Amino acid sequence: MGDVKKADRQDWKESANDPIWMHQDGIDMKFFEKQHDLSLWVDRCRGASESVGFVPTMGGLHEGHLSLIRAAKEKCDRVVASIFVNPTQFGPGEDFERYPRELQQDRELLAGAGCDGLFYPTVEEIYPQGHQTRVSVEPLGSQLCGAFRPGHFEGVATVVTVLLNLVRPHRIFLGLKDYQQFILLRQMVGDLGLGVVVEGVSTVREADGLALSSRNRYLDREGRERALGLYRAMEAVSEAWQGGERNPEALEGVGRQVLVASGIDRIDYVAVRDSRTLGPWNLDSTSPQLLIAAFVDGVRLIDNRLLTS
Repeated sequence: MGDVKKADRQDWKESANDPIWMHQDGIDMKFFEKQHDLSLWVDRCRGASESVGFVPTMGGLHEGHLSLIRAAKEKCDRVVASIFVNPTQFGPGEDFERYPRELQQDRELLAGAGCDGLFYPTVEEIYPQGHQTRVSVEPLGSQLCGAFRPGHFEGVATVVTVLLNLVRPHRIFLGLKDYQQFILLRQMVGDLGLGVVVEGVSTVREADGLALSSRNRYLDREGRERALGLYRAMEAVSEAWQGGERNPEALEGVGRQVLVASGIDRIDYVAVRDSRTLGPWNLDSTSPQLLIAAFVDGVRLIDNRLLTS
């Protein structure tokens, strides 16, 4: 696909009579439910030598998602987002059924951020009858979150591969809050020669440090306060790092102590890993990445931070 930069040219004209143009509820943004209509629009963009940026989401949008749209707008002529609550990345007992589905609100947010098109497929559009292929990135997909959510990253890798083949973007924009997902998808794109530039966008936080997440809405006031334990743990580990501590196990222990003191219900992991590969970190590696996954009131939260001097 190549690294095509934002073009300096006149846009091709779109008409209200165009079958792939949709002006609904006052929102001037293309809206695609079918692969065919999405493909027609992408063909037009590419035919006009316009670069296409892609932001995949599951909906329940917040400022973190909108920061991805804005980052894509800076580097691409056209930006398309997807909203698809992907069933294959949810395990038994997880929140697939209650995951936020707020299409009208999400469309308004995307349009306000300057998104050009929204792909909103059904499950059957992504996984038609007879679909058998799965994409697995191993061993990366079976560690950290993958160890606690078997099959999760296979579902992520599979749906993103399908979406990339449908959208055919020049760049894909991913939030760094889901750091393991970012590393895994970057690995997948490279391994499969998909020719897409993978862009990581910094985590957006509340004023008190809590990382924005669609699942934060599940928390009540008391739960949200305990959720801040993840941020406090990262602060404490960073302080230990700045103080000269370089033993990964000791740094992880500092983080665990803070999580326990904060009343976190369950800790899946506190891990200090190589920031490039998520393999074991040692002093000869680049600066390490601190990654945390923990539960508050049944809500699984993740966060991470690069430890630098």
